[in-house]
Order: sequence, then structure tokens, then C-alpha cells
Amino acid sequence: MTHIRNIYCIGLNYVKHAAEMGNRVPEEPLIFSKPTHSFVKTDGNPIELPADKGEIHFETEIVLYIDKKPDPEFKVEDVVGKIALGIDFTLREVQTKLKQNGQPWLRAKGFKNAAVVTDFWDYPGTDICRNTEFSLVKNNETVQQGKAENMIFDFHELIKECDENFGLDQGDLIFTGTPEGVGKTEDGDEFILIWDGKEKGRFVTNLK
Repeated sequence: MTHIRNIYCIGLNYVKHAAEMGNRVPEEPLIFSKPTHSFVKTDGNPIELPADKGEIHFETEIVLYIDKKPDPEFKVEDVVGKIALGIDFTLREVQTKLKQNGQPWLRAKGFKNAAVVTDFWDYPGTDICRNTEFSLVKNNETVQQGKAENMIFDFHELIKECDENFGLDQGDLIFTGTPEGVGKTEDGDEFILIWDGKEKGRFVTNLK
């Protein structure tokens, strides 16, 4: 089991996703966090999500596993030891209400099992990550596709921003943002996370 410390997440890091959410493109990384109790692996078991808090939306992302504390002259390859695919589940109606009231997003983003992650694999290098397509299949239909080359802020910028503002060390995760295509999750949905045409994890939702 990979040791997990802090979970940092990046919002609105793809132009088309910002557009579909009706938001302006951010001028600096939009960072929020999730508690470690929101972390859950795609181990083949159903993943429980709340059924009584309005719509739950899926957001598929590349997840970086920090293996070493960055130094001032760091390279991504020196800091990131592994990557995975993940889903940032969001209570959309709760988030909308929190935004309207100028309140933090924690209740919408940090609930139990809100940070779903596949098994990690060795970091293949920044160029490969930039040019490799990842996708989410929901009930046999591809609903999201993306490449890191389309991010507004790249891996280096995200690592630097998180480290300078909050600190990074071994065991920290960064959810790097989702491409367009986010949507509603229903009870019994089957999700498959794909990297370069290969399945990296799957699970079924259980709304309770």
C-alpha cells in the first residue's frame, strides 16, 4: 500500500473544462485539498458514495505521487516517483451553494471516497505524460478524454505552486485537473480508467 499524506487538487486546469463549467480561465493554479479519508483504491470492490446530497459528478485526472521533497532547481522526474489515474468526485449542488456563499469547497470535495485512485505505476517521464491520452469509460461509453499537453499549468508549475505555498514531501498526491466531459454519477455505474489504451482500474458505484 502506497503511503498517502496530503492530497492536493487542481481546479479548472483545462480550458474546455473551465468553459463547460462557465468559469474564466484561471491566471494561477486553483488549489484545494481533500482529507486522506477521501482516498480509496480501485481494487474491484464497489465504491460507496452518498445518495442524499444531490448530484455527484465524476472528474477524471492524472495523479502525481511525490517521492521526494523538491529543491529550488528541481526537475519533475526528480520529484515524481509514480503516477496513477483518479477521479475527483464532486457534490455539484453542494459546491454550487458553497460558491454562492463564498465558503470553502471541503464539504463538496472531501467526503468519504471522493478521491478514487488506480494502482500507481512508475513515472514514465514528462514528455510521455504530455502526449499520452487518458480516458474514462462509463457504462461502456467513453465520457472523458484528455492529454497533459492541454493543461493550462503543467506538472512543474503545479509542483512548484504546491510546494511554495503548502510544502511537499514523500507521500503527497497532486490531482492535476480534469478535461471536459464531467457528468453525473448514478447508482451502479461502472467506471473504467484508461491510460494509453490500457485499463488501469475499474469499479462500480454504490450510492447509499
